[in-house]
Amino acid sequence: MPRRLLMCSPSHFDVTYSINPWMEPEKPVDGGLALAQWERLRDLYRELGHTVDIIEPVGGLPDMVFAANGATVIDGRVLGARFRHMERTAEGPVYLSWLREHGFAETHWPEHINEGEGDYLLAGRRLLAGTGFRTDPRSHAEAQEFFGPPVTGLTLVDPRYYHLDTALAVLGDDEIMYYPAAFSPGSRAALREMFPDALLATDEDAAVFGLNAFGDGRHVLLPEAATRLAAALRERGYEPIGLDLSELLKAGGSVKCCTLELRAG
Repeated sequence: MPRRLLMCSPSHFDVTYSINPWMEPEKPVDGGLALAQWERLRDLYRELGHTVDIIEPVGGLPDMVFAANGATVIDGRVLGARFRHMERTAEGPVYLSWLREHGFAETHWPEHINEGEGDYLLAGRRLLAGTGFRTDPRSHAEAQEFFGPPVTGLTLVDPRYYHLDTALAVLGDDEIMYYPAAFSPGSRAALREMFPDALLATDEDAAVFGLNAFGDGRHVLLPEAATRLAAALRERGYEPIGLDLSELLKAGGSVKCCTLELRAG
């Protein structure tokens, strides 16, 4: 199904601070390469029939390229993002303003910290909600009251996988892929109960951010280094498409991090 997506150019992308284990400010970032890799992702979405809107990047917000964190949009309703770390707090209002200006009238500024689709992933009519490192678990009830669909909380325990979208990807209404070791024992049990046929990622594919992927029901865009995951997806009838987003990975982001889905009502 064609999707409407929001992205932000990495014009100001850099790694100048560290708020996750992937970020090492002492390592140089190639801004030109980051832009070229991002443009390939944007162009591919359009080639696949999706609509891509672009939000203007703001100087001084190097992580704004990670549009998935900017909000959560379901049925045309927008739950704004409230970031845990000071370095990113200005992003939430910028994304919320853009969404209001582009026809999303029903919005909610959150009381509790949530980092948008980084920690909220819609699977059918169930909202999977991450916590453990960024999003406050109290925001899960806030999201359920605002959106309506049931919310299932999932606790992350490995700091390398600090957002839900680094450890789990939705493939379809009732199919996901995830990395079990990133979750608490209770969350693993819940995932097994809800998705008994889920595709499980290897340590190697998780470590190259293979689960930071975007699926449209047919194609799955994911980091090209996640070769085992791509093969497993192909066996299940999906069309995996590998991309190189190595520069953005220096800040702990890849395909899904760059992509906010704008779900109409």
